[in-house]
Amino acid sequence: MEAEKPQDIYNGKIVLTSVIDMDIGITKMSSKGQVVIPAEMREDIKEGEKLVIIKNGQQLILKKASDLDKTLEGDLEFAKRTEEAWKSYEQGEFKTMDSKRFLKELEKW
Repeated sequence: MEAEKPQDIYNGKIVLTSVIDMDIGITKMSSKGQVVIPAEMREDIKEGEKLVIIKNGQQLILKKASDLDKTLEGDLEFAKRTEEAWKSYEQGEFKTMDSKRFLKELEKW
């Protein structure tokens, strides 16, 4: 049995933000180039554990080195789509659609 995907319905339309399960935090870089990872996001990272940072255009992707494997290509594609979605949202270029059409579009991913 396939697990049901989380979704919110607003005015009969599915809200996309509930489909993507991600946390967003805010941090800043020090004068020495150091960045603090928010506590709630580093719970499963041990002190001294190696991390890989990838620069993809304007994106920075941080990943545990132990998790780096064949999923890298998928992670980069996800990051690219996320950046494109944010740009569209910031420019007011987002779409609304009914739940059936949304699910049909989601199947293409």
